[in-house]
Amino acid sequence: MTVRTLQRVVPSVLSSDGAGVKLRRSLGASQALRHDPFLMLDEFGTDNPDDYIGGFPPHPHRGFETVTYMLDGHMQHKDHMGNTGDLGPGGVQWMSAGRGVIHSEMPQQAEGRMRGFQLWINLPAKEKMKPAAYRDIPAAEIPTAALENGGAAKVIAGILEQGAARTAGPIQGLSTEPLYFDLRLPPLVEFEAPVPAGHNAFLYVYEGQAAIGDQPLPNRAAGLLTDGDRVQLRAGHDGARLLLLAGKPLHEPVVQYGPFVMNTREEIERAVRDYQNGELTGG
Repeated sequence: MTVRTLQRVVPSVLSSDGAGVKLRRSLGASQALRHDPFLMLDEFGTDNPDDYIGGFPPHPHRGFETVTYMLDGHMQHKDHMGNTGDLGPGGVQWMSAGRGVIHSEMPQQAEGRMRGFQLWINLPAKEKMKPAAYRDIPAAEIPTAALENGGAAKVIAGILEQGAARTAGPIQGLSTEPLYFDLRLPPLVEFEAPVPAGHNAFLYVYEGQAAIGDQPLPNRAAGLLTDGDRVQLRAGHDGARLLLLAGKPLHEPVVQYGPFVMNTREEIERAVRDYQNGELTGG
């Protein structure tokens, strides 16, 4: 058994996207700050509607997957395929942009708290030009596993193993084999779970504090972990809520230009031409 340790801390920085939506970006704050296959993690959270009311008007993507996880609030997705999806508290939208999607994500509230995350996961070269697809997963379809000492884990993707107990999330069978767990730990409680050796993994504490061994992980920072087959962590004196994510690295070149993520500059240039010519999503 090899327990993973904290290799690098990537603090989140204030940023904005869409029509002025305020957020904090850790992974993806620069193109050097990735953790293959993870390209970006944004946290958004505010009680001020001025910070989110503009939403994310229609915009394109190609070559990767976006995962939106709502903690509080209500967003609506619309795309060029005619799909409309409502994303409420505790819900997830898992979208594969593939060869191209043009979509919007707009708030369905004029007041109150809106809080959640958007994660970008790369697609392998052989899947970058597949047809776009998405899945809305309401909170009721995401299982919650009870942990020792009163903790809980929402299992969004992959399988959480706790002794003989196995909890499978609704997202399975993807090339990057992602794990996506949302953990809630009482004060000073420890958590341990297997993570496949060779997969890249990281943590993001969004409430309270946590530590990996004797290494504290700052609040609102991505903690990139070393390789190993287990993750062990401990909540701080105020408890912790945090994300645990892991995925199979692709070991492929990454060339990104805004909302397009491909393997070569030529493929990026084609994506831009296709978008300009109205051909991003076609044939």
